Amino acid sequence: MKILTIYLLSLLISNAAFAWQLPGVGEYKFEVLTQDVYVMHGPNTEPNVANRGFMNNPAVVVSDNGVILIDPGSTLGVGEQVLAELAKITDKPVLAVFNTHIHGDHWLANHAIARAYPEARIYAHTAMKAQAGDQGLVWLDLMARLTEGLSSNTELVIPGHTLEDTAEIEIDGERFVIHASIPAHTNTDIMIEHLNSKTVFLGDNCFRDRFGQFDTSSSITGNIQALQRVLAEDIQFFVPGHGQSGNRDDVVKPFLNYLLLLDEVVTSGFEEELQGYEIKEANLARFSQWRKWHGFETNLGKHIDKMYLETEANAW
Repeated sequence: MKILTIYLLSLLISNAAFAWQLPGVGEYKFEVLTQDVYVMHGPNTEPNVANRGFMNNPAVVVSDNGVILIDPGSTLGVGEQVLAELAKITDKPVLAVFNTHIHGDHWLANHAIARAYPEARIYAHTAMKAQAGDQGLVWLDLMARLTEGLSSNTELVIPGHTLEDTAEIEIDGERFVIHASIPAHTNTDIMIEHLNSKTVFLGDNCFRDRFGQFDTSSSITGNIQALQRVLAEDIQFFVPGHGQSGNRDDVVKPFLNYLLLLDEVVTSGFEEELQGYEIKEANLARFSQWRKWHGFETNLGKHIDKMYLETEANAW
Protein backbone atom coordinates (compact mmCIF):
# COMPACT_ATOMS: atom_id res chain seq x y z
CA MET A 1 0.00 0.00 0.00
CA LYS A 2 2.85 2.34 0.90
CA ILE A 3 4.58 1.67 -2.43
CA LEU A 4 1.32 2.35 -4.31
CA THR A 5 0.85 5.64 -2.43
CA ILE A 6 4.39 6.77 -3.25
CA TYR A 7 3.88 5.79 -6.91
CA LEU A 8 0.60 7.75 -7.18
CA LEU A 9 2.16 10.76 -5.51
CA SER A 10 5.15 10.70 -7.86
CA LEU A 11 2.80 10.35 -10.84
CA LEU A 12 0.80 13.36 -9.67
CA ILE A 13 3.94 15.46 -9.27
CA SER A 14 5.20 14.33 -12.68
CA ASN A 15 1.92 15.22 -14.40
CA ALA A 16 1.85 18.62 -12.68
CA ALA A 17 5.31 19.36 -14.05
CA PHE A 18 4.24 18.93 -17.66
CA ALA A 19 4.04 22.23 -19.50
CA TRP A 20 1.39 23.25 -22.01
CA GLN A 21 2.46 21.58 -25.24
CA LEU A 22 1.89 23.22 -28.62
CA PRO A 23 3.18 20.70 -31.19
CA GLY A 24 5.66 22.23 -33.56
CA VAL A 25 5.68 25.47 -31.57
CA GLY A 26 6.99 24.77 -28.07
CA GLU A 27 6.02 24.19 -24.46
CA TYR A 28 4.82 26.94 -22.17
CA LYS A 29 4.63 27.32 -18.41
CA PHE A 30 5.00 29.98 -15.76
CA GLU A 31 8.66 30.68 -15.03
CA VAL A 32 9.94 32.39 -11.88
CA LEU A 33 11.14 35.94 -12.58
CA THR A 34 11.63 36.96 -8.97
CA GLN A 35 9.94 36.14 -5.68
CA ASP A 36 6.17 35.71 -6.22
CA VAL A 37 6.38 36.96 -9.84
CA TYR A 38 6.02 34.51 -12.73
CA VAL A 39 5.89 34.94 -16.52
CA MET A 40 4.77 32.59 -19.30
CA HIS A 41 6.76 33.68 -22.34
CA GLY A 42 4.69 33.10 -25.46
CA PRO A 43 5.79 32.38 -29.05
CA ASN A 44 7.28 35.23 -31.06
CA THR A 45 5.16 34.44 -34.11
CA GLU A 46 1.82 35.92 -35.15
CA PRO A 47 -1.45 34.19 -34.13
CA ASN A 48 -2.04 31.05 -36.20
CA VAL A 49 -3.50 27.55 -36.06
CA ALA A 50 -0.35 25.98 -34.61
CA ASN A 51 -0.04 28.38 -31.67
CA ARG A 52 -3.84 28.54 -31.28
CA GLY A 53 -3.61 32.33 -31.17
CA PHE A 54 -1.19 32.39 -28.24
CA MET A 55 1.69 34.87 -28.61
CA ASN A 56 1.94 37.23 -25.63
CA ASN A 57 3.49 37.05 -22.14
CA PRO A 58 0.87 36.41 -19.44
CA ALA A 59 2.33 37.22 -16.02
CA VAL A 60 1.24 36.81 -12.42
CA VAL A 61 1.99 38.28 -9.02
CA VAL A 62 1.12 35.84 -6.24
CA SER A 63 -0.14 37.61 -3.10
CA ASP A 64 -1.01 36.22 0.33
CA ASN A 65 -4.56 35.32 -0.62
CA GLY A 66 -4.67 35.25 -4.40
CA VAL A 67 -3.18 36.13 -7.75
CA ILE A 68 -2.97 39.32 -9.81
CA LEU A 69 -2.80 38.45 -13.53
CA ILE A 70 -1.39 40.69 -16.26
CA ASP A 71 -2.55 40.15 -19.88
CA PRO A 72 -4.16 36.68 -19.80
CA GLY A 73 -3.93 36.11 -23.56
CA SER A 74 -5.88 36.11 -26.79
CA THR A 75 -8.78 33.65 -26.64
CA LEU A 76 -10.98 31.68 -24.30
CA GLY A 77 -8.94 28.55 -24.97
CA VAL A 78 -5.63 30.30 -24.37
CA GLY A 79 -6.96 31.75 -21.13
CA GLU A 80 -8.04 28.31 -19.96
CA GLN A 81 -4.55 26.97 -20.65
CA VAL A 82 -3.02 29.91 -18.79
CA LEU A 83 -5.21 29.09 -15.79
CA ALA A 84 -4.26 25.42 -16.02
CA GLU A 85 -0.58 26.37 -15.86
CA LEU A 86 -1.29 28.80 -13.05
CA ALA A 87 -2.83 25.97 -11.03
CA LYS A 88 0.54 24.20 -11.13
CA ILE A 89 2.21 26.97 -9.14
CA THR A 90 -0.61 27.99 -6.78
CA ASP A 91 -4.17 27.05 -5.86
CA LYS A 92 -4.99 30.65 -4.94
CA PRO A 93 -7.82 32.41 -6.81
CA VAL A 94 -7.38 35.21 -9.33
CA LEU A 95 -8.27 38.43 -7.53
CA ALA A 96 -7.58 40.95 -10.30
CA VAL A 97 -6.47 41.32 -13.91
CA PHE A 98 -4.61 44.13 -15.64
CA ASN A 99 -4.99 44.62 -19.42
CA THR A 100 -2.08 46.64 -20.79
CA HIS A 101 -3.68 47.88 -24.02
CA ILE A 102 -6.36 47.41 -26.66
CA HIS A 103 -4.75 44.75 -28.88
CA GLY A 104 -6.76 41.58 -28.47
CA ASP A 105 -3.84 39.14 -28.29
CA HIS A 106 -3.35 40.46 -24.74
CA TRP A 107 -6.86 40.64 -23.30
CA LEU A 108 -9.52 38.58 -25.10
CA ALA A 109 -8.75 35.76 -22.64
CA ASN A 110 -10.53 37.89 -20.03
CA HIS A 111 -13.40 35.58 -20.98
CA ALA A 112 -11.68 32.60 -19.36
CA ILE A 113 -10.86 34.56 -16.21
CA ALA A 114 -14.41 35.86 -15.83
CA ARG A 115 -15.81 32.35 -16.21
CA ALA A 116 -13.49 30.85 -13.60
CA TYR A 117 -13.34 33.83 -11.23
CA PRO A 118 -16.40 36.06 -11.75
CA GLU A 119 -15.49 38.25 -8.76
CA ALA A 120 -12.07 39.16 -10.17
CA ARG A 121 -11.71 42.85 -11.02
CA ILE A 122 -10.38 43.66 -14.49
CA TYR A 123 -8.43 46.91 -14.86
CA ALA A 124 -7.35 48.90 -17.91
CA HIS A 125 -6.80 52.46 -19.01
CA THR A 126 -9.95 54.55 -19.40
CA ALA A 127 -9.30 54.86 -23.14
CA MET A 128 -9.06 51.09 -23.52
CA LYS A 129 -12.38 50.52 -21.79
CA ALA A 130 -13.96 53.10 -24.10
CA GLN A 131 -12.60 51.38 -27.23
CA ALA A 132 -12.94 47.76 -26.15
CA GLY A 133 -16.44 47.23 -27.50
CA ASP A 134 -15.75 48.21 -31.10
CA GLN A 135 -12.10 47.18 -31.23
CA GLY A 136 -12.83 43.95 -29.39
CA LEU A 137 -15.19 42.86 -32.16
CA VAL A 138 -12.51 43.59 -34.75
CA TRP A 139 -10.04 41.50 -32.79
CA LEU A 140 -12.50 38.64 -32.27
CA ASP A 141 -12.95 38.44 -36.03
CA LEU A 142 -9.21 38.70 -36.68
CA MET A 143 -8.33 35.97 -34.17
CA ALA A 144 -11.02 33.66 -35.54
CA ARG A 145 -9.65 34.07 -39.07
CA LEU A 146 -6.00 33.66 -38.08
CA THR A 147 -6.72 30.53 -36.03
CA GLU A 148 -9.20 29.18 -38.61
CA GLY A 149 -12.05 29.21 -36.12
CA LEU A 150 -10.25 27.85 -33.05
CA SER A 151 -11.09 31.02 -31.13
CA SER A 152 -14.68 31.37 -32.33
CA ASN A 153 -16.15 30.57 -28.89
CA THR A 154 -14.41 33.59 -27.31
CA GLU A 155 -16.67 36.36 -26.03
CA LEU A 156 -15.87 39.96 -25.13
CA VAL A 157 -15.29 40.67 -21.45
CA ILE A 158 -14.53 44.37 -21.26
CA PRO A 159 -12.53 45.72 -18.31
CA GLY A 160 -14.86 47.09 -15.68
CA HIS A 161 -12.39 49.25 -13.76
CA THR A 162 -10.21 52.04 -15.10
CA LEU A 163 -6.83 53.50 -14.18
CA GLU A 164 -5.07 56.69 -15.23
CA ASP A 165 -1.44 57.77 -15.28
CA THR A 166 0.28 57.80 -11.85
CA ALA A 167 -2.59 55.90 -10.23
CA GLU A 168 -1.55 53.84 -7.22
CA ILE A 169 -3.47 50.71 -6.33
CA GLU A 170 -3.04 48.09 -3.63
CA ILE A 171 -4.42 44.58 -4.12
CA ASP A 172 -4.10 42.15 -1.21
CA GLY A 173 -0.97 43.86 0.07
CA GLU A 174 0.66 44.14 -3.37
CA ARG A 175 1.33 47.73 -4.41
CA PHE A 176 1.22 48.91 -8.02
CA VAL A 177 1.84 52.22 -9.80
CA ILE A 178 0.48 52.91 -13.28
CA HIS A 179 2.60 54.57 -15.97
CA ALA A 180 0.46 55.70 -18.89
CA SER A 181 2.46 57.77 -21.37
CA ILE A 182 -0.13 58.15 -24.12
CA PRO A 183 0.09 57.76 -27.02
CA ALA A 184 2.91 55.21 -27.22
CA HIS A 185 2.41 51.75 -28.75
CA THR A 186 -1.30 52.73 -28.84
CA ASN A 187 -3.37 55.45 -27.22
CA THR A 188 -4.55 52.99 -24.54
CA ASP A 189 -1.31 51.73 -22.93
CA ILE A 190 -0.57 51.23 -19.29
CA MET A 191 2.67 49.93 -17.84
CA ILE A 192 2.23 48.36 -14.42
CA GLU A 193 5.01 48.80 -11.87
CA HIS A 194 4.90 46.29 -9.00
CA LEU A 195 6.60 48.09 -6.15
CA ASN A 196 7.01 45.03 -3.91
CA SER A 197 9.27 43.24 -6.40
CA LYS A 198 10.61 46.22 -8.39
CA THR A 199 9.13 44.74 -11.56
CA VAL A 200 7.42 46.55 -14.42
CA PHE A 201 5.07 44.95 -16.94
CA LEU A 202 5.64 46.95 -20.12
CA GLY A 203 2.94 45.66 -22.43
CA ASP A 204 3.79 46.30 -26.07
CA ASN A 205 5.64 49.50 -25.29
CA CYS A 206 8.59 47.12 -25.42
CA PHE A 207 9.41 44.08 -27.55
CA ARG A 208 12.37 41.73 -27.38
CA ASP A 209 13.57 39.70 -30.38
CA ARG A 210 10.49 40.61 -32.40
CA PHE A 211 8.76 43.65 -33.84
CA GLY A 212 5.14 44.69 -33.83
CA GLN A 213 3.22 47.31 -35.73
CA PHE A 214 2.51 50.90 -34.80
CA ASP A 215 -1.17 51.55 -35.55
CA THR A 216 -2.71 54.92 -36.40
CA SER A 217 -3.26 55.76 -32.73
CA SER A 218 0.40 55.20 -31.81
CA SER A 219 3.38 57.49 -31.44
CA ILE A 220 6.98 56.31 -31.81
CA THR A 221 8.09 59.51 -30.09
CA GLY A 222 5.69 58.79 -27.26
CA ASN A 223 6.94 55.21 -27.05
CA ILE A 224 10.51 56.52 -26.66
CA GLN A 225 9.39 58.81 -23.85
CA ALA A 226 7.47 55.99 -22.14
CA LEU A 227 10.53 53.74 -22.03
CA GLN A 228 12.82 56.54 -20.90
CA ARG A 229 10.37 57.22 -18.12
CA VAL A 230 10.43 53.69 -16.69
CA LEU A 231 14.21 53.53 -17.00
CA ALA A 232 14.35 56.48 -14.60
CA GLU A 233 12.49 54.46 -11.94
CA ASP A 234 14.02 52.10 -9.37
CA ILE A 235 13.08 48.94 -11.27
CA GLN A 236 15.08 45.71 -11.50
CA PHE A 237 12.92 43.39 -13.61
CA PHE A 238 11.29 44.18 -16.95
CA VAL A 239 8.56 42.12 -18.61
CA PRO A 240 7.95 42.99 -22.29
CA GLY A 241 4.69 42.25 -24.07
CA HIS A 242 6.57 39.76 -26.26
CA GLY A 243 9.99 38.17 -25.77
CA GLN A 244 12.01 37.13 -22.74
CA SER A 245 11.96 39.12 -19.51
CA GLY A 246 15.12 40.36 -17.82
CA ASN A 247 17.01 43.47 -16.78
CA ARG A 248 16.99 46.91 -18.39
CA ASP A 249 20.07 46.24 -20.53
CA ASP A 250 18.67 43.02 -22.00
CA VAL A 251 15.03 44.03 -22.39
CA VAL A 252 14.45 47.77 -22.64
CA LYS A 253 17.60 49.27 -24.09
CA PRO A 254 17.73 47.22 -27.33
CA PHE A 255 14.20 48.22 -28.34
CA LEU A 256 14.65 51.79 -27.11
CA ASN A 257 17.88 52.10 -29.07
CA TYR A 258 16.05 50.85 -32.17
CA LEU A 259 13.39 53.55 -31.74
CA LEU A 260 16.03 56.22 -31.13
CA LEU A 261 17.85 55.18 -34.31
CA LEU A 262 14.57 55.39 -36.24
CA ASP A 263 14.11 58.92 -34.96
CA GLU A 264 17.69 59.86 -35.86
CA VAL A 265 17.76 58.52 -39.42
CA VAL A 266 14.28 59.77 -40.29
CA THR A 267 14.95 63.26 -38.92
CA SER A 268 18.17 63.43 -40.93
CA GLY A 269 16.51 62.03 -44.06
CA PHE A 270 13.58 64.40 -43.75
CA GLU A 271 15.94 67.38 -43.57
CA GLU A 272 17.65 66.08 -46.73
CA GLU A 273 14.20 65.74 -48.39
CA LEU A 274 14.58 61.98 -48.84
CA GLN A 275 11.57 59.66 -49.15
CA GLY A 276 10.97 56.83 -46.71
CA TYR A 277 12.29 54.10 -49.00
CA GLU A 278 15.43 56.16 -49.63
CA ILE A 279 15.99 56.54 -45.90
CA LYS A 280 15.66 52.77 -45.49
CA GLU A 281 18.13 52.03 -48.30
CA ALA A 282 20.66 54.55 -47.03
CA ASN A 283 20.58 53.30 -43.43
CA LEU A 284 19.81 49.58 -43.67
CA ALA A 285 23.28 48.57 -42.45
CA ARG A 286 22.84 50.63 -39.29
CA PHE A 287 19.97 48.36 -38.24
CA SER A 288 21.98 45.16 -38.58
CA GLN A 289 21.82 44.25 -34.87
CA TRP A 290 18.03 43.87 -35.14
CA ARG A 291 18.03 41.93 -38.43
CA LYS A 292 17.37 38.59 -36.69
CA TRP A 293 14.36 39.89 -34.76
CA HIS A 294 11.09 38.35 -35.93
CA GLY A 295 9.30 40.74 -38.28
CA PHE A 296 12.32 42.88 -39.13
CA GLU A 297 11.92 42.65 -42.90
CA THR A 298 8.18 43.26 -42.70
CA ASN A 299 8.20 46.14 -40.27
CA LEU A 300 11.33 48.25 -40.75
CA GLY A 301 9.97 50.12 -43.76
CA LYS A 302 6.60 50.61 -42.05
CA HIS A 303 8.29 51.97 -38.94
CA ILE A 304 10.34 54.41 -41.01
CA ASP A 305 7.17 55.59 -42.78
CA LYS A 306 5.40 56.04 -39.42
CA MET A 307 8.32 57.99 -37.99
CA TYR A 308 8.38 60.08 -41.16
CA LEU A 309 4.74 61.09 -40.68
CA GLU A 310 5.44 62.09 -37.09
CA THR A 311 8.51 64.08 -38.10
CA GLU A 312 6.55 65.79 -40.87
CA ALA A 313 3.71 66.66 -38.50
CA ASN A 314 6.12 68.13 -35.96
CA ALA A 315 7.76 70.26 -38.65
CA TRP A 316 4.62 72.27 -39.24
